[in-house]
Amino acid sequence: MKHPDTYKGLEVVVLGLAKSGVQVAKVLHRLGAVVTANDQKEREQCPEASELEALGISVLYGGHPDDLIHPGVKLLVKNPGIPYTVPPVQKALELGIRVVTEVEVAYHICEAPIIGITGSNGKTTTTTWVGKLLDAAGLKPIVAGNIGTPLSEAAADAEKGNWMVVELSSFQLKGTQDFRPTVACLLNIAETHLDYHGGMDDYIASKAKLFENQGPEDIAVLNWDDPVCRGLVPYMKGKVLPFSLTEHLQEGVYADPSYVPDVEDDIRRDIVYRDGSGVIHPILSVAELGIPGRFNVDNALAACAIALAAGAPLSALGEPLSHFRGVEHRLEFVAKHDGVSYYNNSKATNAKATQMSLSSFKQPIVLIAGGLDRGADYLELVPVLQGRVKAVVLLGQTKEKLAEASKKAGIEHIELVDNGEDAATALIEAVNKSASLAGPGDIVLLSPACASWDMFKSYEERGRIFKEAVHKLK
Repeated sequence: MKHPDTYKGLEVVVLGLAKSGVQVAKVLHRLGAVVTANDQKEREQCPEASELEALGISVLYGGHPDDLIHPGVKLLVKNPGIPYTVPPVQKALELGIRVVTEVEVAYHICEAPIIGITGSNGKTTTTTWVGKLLDAAGLKPIVAGNIGTPLSEAAADAEKGNWMVVELSSFQLKGTQDFRPTVACLLNIAETHLDYHGGMDDYIASKAKLFENQGPEDIAVLNWDDPVCRGLVPYMKGKVLPFSLTEHLQEGVYADPSYVPDVEDDIRRDIVYRDGSGVIHPILSVAELGIPGRFNVDNALAACAIALAAGAPLSALGEPLSHFRGVEHRLEFVAKHDGVSYYNNSKATNAKATQMSLSSFKQPIVLIAGGLDRGADYLELVPVLQGRVKAVVLLGQTKEKLAEASKKAGIEHIELVDNGEDAATALIEAVNKSASLAGPGDIVLLSPACASWDMFKSYEERGRIFKEAVHKLK
């Protein structure tokens, strides 16, 4: 453990008893901090409280006591999703108390070098892929963070011989101060989470914190095709290693810029790495990648660049790139029924993600979409809907907005599903309606373009219900 005495004797408040909150409370307690955990939910809704109390950690629930935050508190570790506007956070900031997420704690105790991966879309796929590439290279990766295992839990057990491969959200990064990854990657930027950040400026600034503390010996992997990513180059202190689908780079990882995913002959292109001396090293053909879609070529380029930055040899990259079959809820093939192929892309929680998934198919598509209303009008979907989507089945808070966008795209078959009191029943009805609208050779695609929280606990729950409904089709 890098700095085992960093938190010894400090009075720390952990705000939020979700998975990461429980783990960081346990880690801090083990490091000798005086920990108080707090959640606004009632005791019966906090089953994690018993585990913490058994360790001697004070747990307060049912609200935020007025004296929770006081001058004796030295650190507030908050759940990433808790807004900075809630009273305990506001009071801590007023008192000059450090407010961080568990990512900051994990950084201070982690022995292993850290690879941080963020972006609006593709984080989980890229992070998982990097883990497989480093594993094939014998570099002993530990995959953690927003992808599943809380970073503080993984960091406490990491050793110098490991590489910590971490998926990071803007919520997590906003609450960092000293965090410094050895390799940092920004995949892309799209308009999302504006209800939390209040605008794009804060969202981009939160993503950019990934690079804030890097030094000349660190590496920043950037999407050269994304203007926001490219615009951050003047602020980079580490070496920039770009990846691109549209340019022959002087140094970096790229695919032939004439690659067009809708033309079969043009996918016979190589992904290559051009090193600092100008030598071009072929890695594999785009056609050999294990998962479809132009955006997954982007993810593969990023994963290659990250793996090379971590020291993986070129010879180790080909097999895991071609054998990887993707991550659940990310353009996941579910089943083929009566000649119709069903795909689960529940993780598409913004319009850009849905655009990318729609562009992955040449076949006619019946699209299931809709969810939490965050104020978008979805008109950016109109061009990709035209000529590609034969019918839409819509549900959730945004169904009327998406119906309007579908009309502008000239789609004749627009079905709206009543959300009702049971979200599962509504989604099952959407699947059944889609099946009736699709014919042999068509695709039924769940790609909501919205978060799930208006109807479901998570995008995972939404995806699982979709898959169950598909498997029950008669």
